Amino acid sequence: MNHRIYSLHKIHSSTNFGFDAADYSRFKYGDDAVAARYGTALADGFIQDVLSKNPPTQQLVVISSPYSFIPTATFALKNHFVFRLNRWLAQNGIPVVQEAKVHRTITYKEDYGALDAEQRMSLISNDSFHIDAGFLTGKVLIFLDDIKITGSHERMISKMIREYNLHNETYMLYFAELVNMDIPPTIENYLNYHEVKTIFDLDRVINGGHFIVNTRIVKYILNYDHKDFCIFIEYQSKAFINQLYDMALGNGYHTMDNYSINLNYLRNLLLDHETKLVHHGN
Repeated sequence: MNHRIYSLHKIHSSTNFGFDAADYSRFKYGDDAVAARYGTALADGFIQDVLSKNPPTQQLVVISSPYSFIPTATFALKNHFVFRLNRWLAQNGIPVVQEAKVHRTITYKEDYGALDAEQRMSLISNDSFHIDAGFLTGKVLIFLDDIKITGSHERMISKMIREYNLHNETYMLYFAELVNMDIPPTIENYLNYHEVKTIFDLDRVINGGHFIVNTRIVKYILNYDHKDFCIFIEYQSKAFINQLYDMALGNGYHTMDNYSINLNYLRNLLLDHETKLVHHGN
């Protein structure tokens, strides 16, 4: 299966990425304002460099990075990518995009950005990806991810495509791609944590007016030291606490020992709140 790769930014240096590391870090923890800029810029680049030179004659299908219940940060980028791309398609009399989802079966506690290439492939190879192959027949596939570091996710997508015997025209799109292999894969961790050194740094994202939940922030919060977790939760809204708990259940985190202490605390906090509402008749 041959696919074409398009990335907006090529990372050649460990100090100059072509984009702001602080913005990227906030994006990874749910800043939708940054996701909007990234998705729009990626769409503009893809239109200018690819689609305007070879307008699509088949239906386009945009597919965000694989997830189970809680979307990844890429999902937010995908939304704005689609918004921008649809405007161009409609303006040029081309059908707007359809969307599909790659389902994944395993969620893991490990921080992917901290792993080297071999560790990443070992971890992700235990997972399996699934997609509605029938829906994709005769269509052009555009798989989105925020960053390509070692290509392990891309190899898993390619494996899925082979297993489903898909022969579609396929693009793999990235906001950024590491092209200098002398830079270790852990550069991703530097980017991810640039603006998030402690759990309390998340306040600026969560309460910044543009928050959209994703897998990374849920895992980070639930895996944090319990004492600091409790202090952090004390200052969050009931709406956020409910969302955090519901997202965690949806991804099956209540079955994982690493998250049990903090998740049980959330459950008891919400139960206590409900009990008080019943007692006060409110």
